[in-house]
Amino acid sequence: MPYLHPDVLDKGLEELTNHGNRLDICSAEPSTFEEATDTLSLGNKTGITVGSPTDRSPSGRKVTVFAITDGDVTDTDTATHWAVTDSSGERLLAAGPLSAGQFVTQGNSFSLQAFDIGIPGPA
Repeated sequence: MPYLHPDVLDKGLEELTNHGNRLDICSAEPSTFEEATDTLSLGNKTGITVGSPTDRSPSGRKVTVFAITDGDVTDTDTATHWAVTDSSGERLLAAGPLSAGQFVTQGNSFSLQAFDIGIPGPA
């Protein structure tokens, strides 16, 4: 990978910080806003907090999605992925696997530890 100034990496991550306002737990990895928030969603938390870009180890930049303690489970199945979306812009901003799948039951709540979303730097 060629050199990219940290400001270049930060601009992409700032979309998450500035517009990522909803996190869904999903039964598979979504590739669209509709899949993330409807088709594959098993629950969600609105009003999430995504930190500002910082250094990533061993290189690159990252943002941290703050811990969630009171997400609403809206369906029953095994949650295997997370998705961060921009509700007002109806955009899927990022998605990835949970550290471990978890069976969830409609009507309960879910929690997630803080986790990072990053862009690697040059090798």
